[in-house]
Amino acid sequence: MGLGDILNYEFVQRAILAGMLIAAISSILGVFLVLRRFSLIGDGLAHITFGSVAIVILIGVSPAYITLAALPLVMLSSLAILKLTHSQRIHGDAAIGIVSSLGIATGIILAGLSGGYNLDLFSYLFGNILTVTQTELWLSFIVFLITVATVVIFYNDFLAITFDEELAQTMGIKTKRINVLLFLLTAVAAVLAMKVAGIMLVSAMLILPPLTALQLSMSFKKTIIAAACFSILSVICGIILAFLLNLPAGGTIVIFNICFLLLISGAKIIWHLPR
Repeated sequence: MGLGDILNYEFVQRAILAGMLIAAISSILGVFLVLRRFSLIGDGLAHITFGSVAIVILIGVSPAYITLAALPLVMLSSLAILKLTHSQRIHGDAAIGIVSSLGIATGIILAGLSGGYNLDLFSYLFGNILTVTQTELWLSFIVFLITVATVVIFYNDFLAITFDEELAQTMGIKTKRINVLLFLLTAVAAVLAMKVAGIMLVSAMLILPPLTALQLSMSFKKTIIAAACFSILSVICGIILAFLLNLPAGGTIVIFNICFLLLISGAKIIWHLPR
């Protein structure tokens, strides 16, 4: 089967489009999270997503609307992490650990109450972008527009808060509002990314493309664009390879992301070797 034949399938077209949008959203937000040392928030929100999906499956929400139904709980949890990170007694990584533990524990208990781990819950653990629905494609498109518009409108605020939050506050920037926006958008990105890479690999979508782009030592705007490009390229290559070799798409997408990181890091080391 050739590449043209693969792209003729409607579900493959939908998967690639949704994957590209989710990859762009995750990588754009990931640049801010990585530089602010909030990389682990992806893992934390993924665990919360596990608990939220378990809740909506238990109450019988239709599979077509599970992503939408899980969103409010994950967004509220992201605000809880933000609130805890500003506590004087709890550091950011500890706050993420507390909320993520609550999410995974809730998921395990509810899975047990529903008679054990069922097939629906497993499908969200490992993800399957090829099963993305029309509703999820439209949701990805809307969130992509909101994310790009938010970053463009508040670009200077995001930039200032990324490098020095206290200085940004003294400059009159409303840091609380910017943090809320960043955490809410990250929560939505984590829920959408579970469809691409699965709950277990959500953080990879947020961390790896920004890390690859940062190796290039470019300006901040170019770093964001490069991160989005690496992420989108990984999704396209990953979906096509997964379809050709009958492999899980989430795993192949993450492997491509790691390959790009190793390739760019290796090229950078060789370039700087003494001649």
